[in-house]
Amino acid sequence: MSSSDVLFRPFSIGSLDLANRIVMAPMTRVFAPHGIPGESNATYYKKRAEGGVGLILSEGTVVDRPAARNEAGIPFFHGEQALAGWKGVISAVHAAGGKMGPQLWHTGSTRGTQGWEPEAPVESPSGLVSPNDPRGEAMGDEAIADTIAAFARAAADAQRLGFDTLEIHGAHGYLIDQFFWQGTNLRTDRYNGATIQERSRMAAEVVKATRAAVGPDFPVILRVSQWKQQDYKARLAATPAEMTDWLAPLVEAGANVLHCSQRRFWEPEFPEIDGEDGLNFAGWAKKLTGAATISVGSVGLAGDFFGAFGGKGSETQGLDKLVARMERDEFDLIAVGRALISDADWARKIQSGEAAALKGFDAAHLAQLV
Repeated sequence: MSSSDVLFRPFSIGSLDLANRIVMAPMTRVFAPHGIPGESNATYYKKRAEGGVGLILSEGTVVDRPAARNEAGIPFFHGEQALAGWKGVISAVHAAGGKMGPQLWHTGSTRGTQGWEPEAPVESPSGLVSPNDPRGEAMGDEAIADTIAAFARAAADAQRLGFDTLEIHGAHGYLIDQFFWQGTNLRTDRYNGATIQERSRMAAEVVKATRAAVGPDFPVILRVSQWKQQDYKARLAATPAEMTDWLAPLVEAGANVLHCSQRRFWEPEFPEIDGEDGLNFAGWAKKLTGAATISVGSVGLAGDFFGAFGGKGSETQGLDKLVARMERDEFDLIAVGRALISDADWARKIQSGEAAALKGFDAAHLAQLV
């Protein structure tokens, strides 16, 4: 494996100073009874800080809207008890020398994996969970305005509690992404249109309200993706021009870091333009918008993340490709997901060259906080 030194360069943006370029990717864990994180959650994140992760992004935490989550056990980021729990989490992470931001989300009309149903009707742009698949209610103007305000309140709470940054989830077929996606946005008002730029208005308003809530220096990360959990082959932007129309307004609204989710970080976004070794999603997003970017997708896994669920473990496979891309400054940060579920010390072991000591991802660990 090539030298990993490039992964351990410091990085700064706004008020955030990181010791290295490794980010713990947000991963839904559903271990917050009644939506309230507790000591076990704090210990889980603290271990990753102790293990050398530069920035921890929490699992998805829901804003203050009815039916904003699609599984029981997903934590809230609103309400006195839940926020007190998150204060305990960030205090533990800071005590270990780490940096952390919550991921704020609304799951829209997506279905959970465990058959759980919220008490309130689910909501989405047009009452669709995917193209031609109705579920729940179409949002009215008041519901959209209340949702935007809920994201802004959660952002202000994150800053007040002492978090170092925050991430807005606008990917993977959840609420904000359902506005981007032409197949799930059939509205006839200003939140729709023939172009991706027009369908980005709701997201831009969320980002703008969030930026106003936290001020100019607090980093605001926005997670975006082409693929959806409803359709892995979906693409919002088929060309660089369309990607610019999609992402540039979101950066202008106040997102200064784009977290660009793809299934495998080494795959080129537009190989017809720059070849099979061309820029990946995060690389193109950085080139087109000038924003800092986080890449993600099967880092440290044997194959892609679907294979991980079959028991394939954490490896150094692919890290040479990662190092090469980071050495040419294709993107700024790299997020690591399931490799960190089973091995809290993954980052430290990579830095010290202890590849043989890496623990393979074990799907059984999804049933517990290790």
